[in-house]
Amino acid sequence: MGSKVMTYRAIKLVKRPVTDINNEHFELVTLNKPELKSGEVLIKLSHLSLDPAMRGWMSADEESYIPPVSLDSVMRASGIGHVVESQNEDFPQGTRVMGLLGLAEYAVSNGKGLNKIPDSLSAEAIMCVIALPGITAYHGLFEVLKPEAGQTIAITAAAGSVGSLVGQMAKHQGLTVIGVAGSEQKCDWLKDTLNFDHGLNYKDANFAEQLKSAAPQGIDLFFENTGGLAQSIIFDMMNAHGRIAVCGMIAEYNKVAPAPGPSWIGIIKKRLQIQGFTMPDHFHRIGEYGQALAAMLAKGELAYRAHTLNGLESAPDGIQLLFSGENQGKMIVAL
Repeated sequence: MGSKVMTYRAIKLVKRPVTDINNEHFELVTLNKPELKSGEVLIKLSHLSLDPAMRGWMSADEESYIPPVSLDSVMRASGIGHVVESQNEDFPQGTRVMGLLGLAEYAVSNGKGLNKIPDSLSAEAIMCVIALPGITAYHGLFEVLKPEAGQTIAITAAAGSVGSLVGQMAKHQGLTVIGVAGSEQKCDWLKDTLNFDHGLNYKDANFAEQLKSAAPQGIDLFFENTGGLAQSIIFDMMNAHGRIAVCGMIAEYNKVAPAPGPSWIGIIKKRLQIQGFTMPDHFHRIGEYGQALAAMLAKGELAYRAHTLNGLESAPDGIQLLFSGENQGKMIVAL
């Protein structure tokens, strides 16, 4: 399984987006394979993950939870692959691994942040459930929201890679699950395939009335992935002592200025707990969360779907699909 690769293709970030992402922000380049140093490994990537977090990584914000990608550098992305050359005894040749390896056909790693993964699990299962979407959903639900049977939870971007897992896990905990999405097709999938109690289209003119009908006793927990139109309507229906996990704001990322947030008076009156979180703070728990998710997957408790594109050159188009909401599942690039 040794490697004779001399060059490989990668996608660099060459321009920072102000609003929408398009192809001019990226450049497909050919790079020379570097000589490995002691402790390094060369990984041949098989699958790449496209995630909403990439929009933040493309910005110039130095105060974010993770430094931005430098211009003219390989765009950051999670990936799966096999070690084809190794100068690191912890990751011998043939080891299947996952990590933040970049939009590239090959990557060099010193082993930090690299996780071994079993050959028995498909790449789709890992990307959709065990990787960033799964650990994000698991942490946000169980560590931030702390669900209790009988509660009602509302989830935005519920048909997305994170929201769909949150809803399924909440359902198995005995909660009433309300999924909010942006099309009737996505809402039908939530109800018919994932067994959500309700799938509501926030674009419907009667969304507020539909939400009140779905949650006549109010909402106890809110897993927020989007911002935008649905946020204030859900916020106004929160029960006293409700908890809100703020995971993402995909509807706001491409705007020059963010939309106004919820009323702090409402936070006081209802004694709400609102917590933002990002997973780099909790990467030390990846093993723990991954085992729990793999067990749920083995029991048939977690369904998923992938939207797979082929070839490295398709990645920029995939990122744009992600932010337009046109993706039909977890965005993956197969190499």
